Amino acid sequence: MSAFGGTPDRDSRYQPVVNRILHEIVDGRFAGETWKALAELTDEFGPRMTGSQQLEDAIDYAVRGMVQDGLENVHTEEASVPHWVRGYERAQLVEPMRKEIAVIGLGSSVGTRKGGIVAEVVVVESFEELESLPEELVTGKIVVYAQPWQNYGVTGQYRSQGASAAAKKGAVASLIRSVTQFSIGSAHTGFQEYQDGVRKIPTACITVEDSELLLRKYRREETLKIHLEMNDRNFKPFVSRNTIGELVGSEEKNTSVVVVSGHLDSWDVGVGAMDDGGGVMISWKALTFLKEMGLRPRRTIRAILFTGEEQGLWGGQRYYDDHKEGGEDEFSFFFEADIGTFNPRGFDFAGNEEASCIFQEVVKLMAPLNTTEFRQTSNAGPDVSFWNFAGYPGAALINDNDKYFWYHHSAGDSMLVEDPVSLDKCAAIWAAAAYVVADLSVPIPKVIVSN
Repeated sequence: MSAFGGTPDRDSRYQPVVNRILHEIVDGRFAGETWKALAELTDEFGPRMTGSQQLEDAIDYAVRGMVQDGLENVHTEEASVPHWVRGYERAQLVEPMRKEIAVIGLGSSVGTRKGGIVAEVVVVESFEELESLPEELVTGKIVVYAQPWQNYGVTGQYRSQGASAAAKKGAVASLIRSVTQFSIGSAHTGFQEYQDGVRKIPTACITVEDSELLLRKYRREETLKIHLEMNDRNFKPFVSRNTIGELVGSEEKNTSVVVVSGHLDSWDVGVGAMDDGGGVMISWKALTFLKEMGLRPRRTIRAILFTGEEQGLWGGQRYYDDHKEGGEDEFSFFFEADIGTFNPRGFDFAGNEEASCIFQEVVKLMAPLNTTEFRQTSNAGPDVSFWNFAGYPGAALINDNDKYFWYHHSAGDSMLVEDPVSLDKCAAIWAAAAYVVADLSVPIPKVIVSN
């Protein structure tokens, strides 16, 4: 039997309600509301760093807001997260000339000793080049990575693994070209992870401009020295919370839940409008708008605003650990928006072939906004990847995010990058797709992988 109720004409059943959802959010009474809500969140709380009071206050705000919106079963669930605090940070080239270097420490980095360190510099463009250098050439020096941009997955490895790779060769610190393809003197932060058994050294990102300058001077065989001072600190883990609200399904006996999600935490630079305030708001407001329209699908739609994503998927992991037992009966589908909420084009999909065929029909319903692009992917987002890898289907937004990494993890992640009309379109197809998936006559198939 077709998940669309056995009818060969998909439009006859769901197209009218989808058209209504899209119209109401993009052109009707809800137009501009998602952007206003996002602006209120970011203006009131600013950066929402894991372990900070701003994040916890934002969680309380979300709980109050969901209740005011009339959502059901609003609550929080605890998740232990890292607590890293940025302190005073400064880098200065002191030889062969004096120049301030814009620097931003990476999450979990240790600090330098008081007064900092002054050391010669070795500049490399790849891990392979570093590995080829004799240890005596690197020992006691600061390794600068001037890796060229390829893509976030490849280039991001220098940010996450650069410190330990340098420490293995005897370096006293590492500085990494910001993981971005474009820069106007902007340094981009992010999480890094020390390898077990490897000495922890201070690590930070510098601008594309400064990394290229240092590379050119090093290739001319100039002796470079940098004074680096970082007063960053790691504290004991902090208990934060995932935030949950629901639009309860119309069928009491149907407990299969469709999840829509984003992460509420951000880095401590910028205000996290793009990463991931937009994803949070389209997930939260999707439920609010559907409720206001009097639309209640067969299954429950659950909005989850994850905590601790930026520093290692802590909220997502905890939610999976707490709910995986019995998850086959509880959960149906997972949406996550964490790659921008720019002009939408369609959906990435994670799932088996049968599920893919059904979800492609759902995507076709978005034709009024010309957002019918469909791609197969391995997972629908970082926080829901645990569920996707366990066999649960899911989807993420395809949007015009070519400039996403221009602003990512930097002071540039502000409301200026969010367009109200594009955000409305994202909220519209998010709400419409979630509604249809939650209302199908049978759940989209899953193939549960035993752990």
